[in-house]
Amino acid sequence: MLQLQSAFGVLALLAIAWVLGENRRAVSIRQMTIGLAVTLVTALVLIKLPLVAKAFGAINDAVNTISAASRAGTSFVFGYLGGGALPFDLKAPGADFILAFQALPIILVMSVLTTLLFYWRVLPPIVRGMAWLLERTLGVGGAVGLSTAANIFLGMVEAPLFIRPYLAQLTRSELFLVMTGGMAGIAGTVLVLYATLLAPLIPDAAAHFVIASVLGAPAAILISLIMVPETSDKRTGGASETPGLADADPGQVASSTMDAIVKGTTSGLELLLNIIAMLLVLVALVYLANAILGLAPEISGAKISLQRLLGYIMAPVCWLMGLPWPQAIPAGSLMGTKTVLNELIAYVDLSKLGTDALDPRSRLIMLYAMCGFANFASLGIMIGGLGTMAPTRRDEINALGLKSIVSGTLTTCLMGAIVGVLT
Repeated sequence: MLQLQSAFGVLALLAIAWVLGENRRAVSIRQMTIGLAVTLVTALVLIKLPLVAKAFGAINDAVNTISAASRAGTSFVFGYLGGGALPFDLKAPGADFILAFQALPIILVMSVLTTLLFYWRVLPPIVRGMAWLLERTLGVGGAVGLSTAANIFLGMVEAPLFIRPYLAQLTRSELFLVMTGGMAGIAGTVLVLYATLLAPLIPDAAAHFVIASVLGAPAAILISLIMVPETSDKRTGGASETPGLADADPGQVASSTMDAIVKGTTSGLELLLNIIAMLLVLVALVYLANAILGLAPEISGAKISLQRLLGYIMAPVCWLMGLPWPQAIPAGSLMGTKTVLNELIAYVDLSKLGTDALDPRSRLIMLYAMCGFANFASLGIMIGGLGTMAPTRRDEINALGLKSIVSGTLTTCLMGAIVGVLT
């Protein structure tokens, strides 16, 4: 029954994207059907085939190794604050976990590994292969296919660097596709962090995050082409002209392996400090908002809170993904937190939820549904980054900004609904 509910949700989410589209008559039914089929087949292969599942199990083990390596570094530098042996008896279980010193430093390690893999020319062929598949199956131009594929590994600003020479030439639909791809994915630098947070709650969490990153590419293209369909025959960066990586490849900024390590550490530190600062400020703002809302009269014996309001607003969307209605309200609160604040705070909240709030299937659906950068803070980062790379398109980027949050959210919710159909 819940699988049928999720199947209905897939169609409903596509219908919502169509209703919110800016040129509904221009939507290609053929391209939409192919996009949905590719997304469904990709999910089926990645989640259900035993051989593929085993391969992703190996990825899960690799992620656990990276997490352990990061813990070794934090223990050496910060001692028991970073996860080392406690010099006293622990009285409250879990009180020894310090987010800033134990989990967040994983970002530094992943930043260095990503930079090294690009410098060693390991990731670029994989990204090009994904771009080729997207171009052949979904008919998108090579430039946007490359950017969307890069979003599997990189963030919303780093991925468009791959096609920086093409950004000014993109059609409006292609530009929106690049923005949607950024909003509908997460960077490899934070993937391990989120997997570490949810590992005790969801079996093989790291593997599911990797699958979500891959699945996000065709799903983002599908939603994007429904909301802002292509109206010209132009395909920027077609098969005959693969975008040059010389000016955009993150690995090209390093002159040696040691230089890649240094540059990866520097960029990772900037991201780490930014995340810590944003978490501090956003959690404080939520507290202030709840303090103000708490002055209002209680409803149903409980105070009004931002999370509670967002829970009621987003609950129908969670129900469409296949969650039972009693679980849709706490899940809706998570989606609201993810949209208004960011996905990290939402995943932290998910990790703290009791086992009675969401069942294992619902937790898995929410892992996929929240696996994206679609929030207002990310929008500022994206507009600033893309506007700097393509100043002539700044007005259009600004105009598509809020729409990209909606498309990114619909994309991750679509992935959640598809997972609901398969589980």
